[in-house]
Amino acid sequence: MKRFEKVMIGLDLSQMDNILIQKLLLIKDLIGLQKLYIIHVSKDLSLPEEVRSHFPDLVAPVDETIKSEIKLLMGEMDPKHVLDYEVIVEEGNPLPTFLRWAKIKDVDLIIAGRKSSLKGSGSLSKSLAQKAPCSVLFLTERNVLDRIEKVLVPLDFSEYSKLIFEFADRICKDLGSTIVGLHIYEVPHGYYKTGKTYEEFAEIMKGHAENDYKKFVKKNLDGDFECHFILDDERHAGELIIDSAKEHGADLIIMGSKGRTSSASILLGSVAEKLVQANNEIPMLILKKKGENMGFFEALFKI
Repeated sequence: MKRFEKVMIGLDLSQMDNILIQKLLLIKDLIGLQKLYIIHVSKDLSLPEEVRSHFPDLVAPVDETIKSEIKLLMGEMDPKHVLDYEVIVEEGNPLPTFLRWAKIKDVDLIIAGRKSSLKGSGSLSKSLAQKAPCSVLFLTERNVLDRIEKVLVPLDFSEYSKLIFEFADRICKDLGSTIVGLHIYEVPHGYYKTGKTYEEFAEIMKGHAENDYKKFVKKNLDGDFECHFILDDERHAGELIIDSAKEHGADLIIMGSKGRTSSASILLGSVAEKLVQANNEIPMLILKKKGENMGFFEALFKI
C-alpha cells in the first residue's frame, strides 16, 4: 500500500492533542510513519507588556514554552520514544503557515482532528482538506480506532475512483478488513419532460449506475465487491455518506479529492467537500495525488 512516511500533525494545546497522539501511535505502522512533524500555530506569540511587568520571571520566549509543553506531552504519550518527531511553533495565520510547512517538509500526509464535544470550530480542518498539497487524514474525538473492520469508499466509477479503490483494497488486505462501496445517483432536472414520474426515472438512473458498477468491476477487478446505491434526495451529500457509513458499520471512510469531473471544485470535489463539512464522527482519509494542488499553492504565496 501507499506509504505516508512524512506526516505533519497540528496540535492546539487542547485535550484533543492527547487523543490525536494516542490514535497516531495506534496507526503509525499502518501508514508507514517514519518522521513526524508536530506543528502549533499561534496568532501572537508575544506576551503583553502588562503581563511581563507583573511577572518578570516569565523570561522564556512563548514559542520555547509551547515547545516544552508539547515535548512533555510526547514524553507522557510516547514513553518508549517510538516516534521520531520535530516540533515547529510558529506565529501567524494558521492556514498559510500549515501549508507553507507542508511544502517545506514535503509531507505525504497531514493529520487533523475533528471535535464533537470539545471546544473548537474545526474550520481549519476543512480548509486544510481543500487546500493541502497532500492527503489529509481526519481523526475524530470519540472513535476508538483500535480495529478497522469495514472501510466505506464512495465511488463514481471514474478513473480517479479506480485509484482510490486500489488504495483502499491494499489497506483492507493489510488489515483483514472489508470494503463497502457507495454510489450516490440522482434524477436529472427536466426528467418530467420525458413523460415519466420521478420514481420511474430514479429507477432508470439506478439501473445506469448498476451498469457502471459492473463495467468498473469487469475492467479493473478479478471479483466484485459489496456496493450500495443511494438516491440523492436533495439532502446534504455528506449526510448521505455518513448515514450509510453508520448503517453499514464502517470504521473508516476513504474518499478521493476529485470526482468524475475535475472542474467540480477547484481544490476539492464537491461531494468530498460536503463530507468534510458534515463529518466529525467517523475517521476519514481524503486521498490526493501528492502535489495536485501545487498550482494553487504556489499562487497563494505570491499574493
